[in-house]
Amino acid sequence: MKDEEKTTTKEQPYAADDKGATEQTPAEQAEGEGQSLKEALQKIKETAVEEDSRPLSQLSLRTILGGDLLTTQIVRSQIWLFVLIVVISIIYVAFRYQCQQDMLTIDRLEQDLKSAKYRALSSSSSLTEKCRESHVLDILKQNKDSLLHQADQPPYIIEVPE
Repeated sequence: MKDEEKTTTKEQPYAADDKGATEQTPAEQAEGEGQSLKEALQKIKETAVEEDSRPLSQLSLRTILGGDLLTTQIVRSQIWLFVLIVVISIIYVAFRYQCQQDMLTIDRLEQDLKSAKYRALSSSSSLTEKCRESHVLDILKQNKDSLLHQADQPPYIIEVPE
């Protein structure tokens, strides 16, 4: 039932077109379409306004260095885009420079850390060597005036009653 309603609604506009087509000849229809096309082109020409009076073919080094390029409508309308690009470029360069400075600082601090570790290791090993019992005994033998000497008797345990 719905399919029949759709076909009848579709046929109605075609029926109106058929009535209009019988009133005009094909030559008159083509002439009417040509006139409507000419009217549309005329309206487009009236509304289309060229903003830039100078053609871009006059772009030369003299116009760029003279500042004439900055007065064109294209540049004036996009000035905030140029400012944004310049600001982003400055930020990019600044961050890159800061990153390089940080990397140099990190390398210098790593070298300082390595040298401090080596100094601590060498001082620790020399202290360990000087604190050995055999080394201490050799130093005591060399210094005859010292009251310290190696024990002749073995150690024994003293028991204390509680």
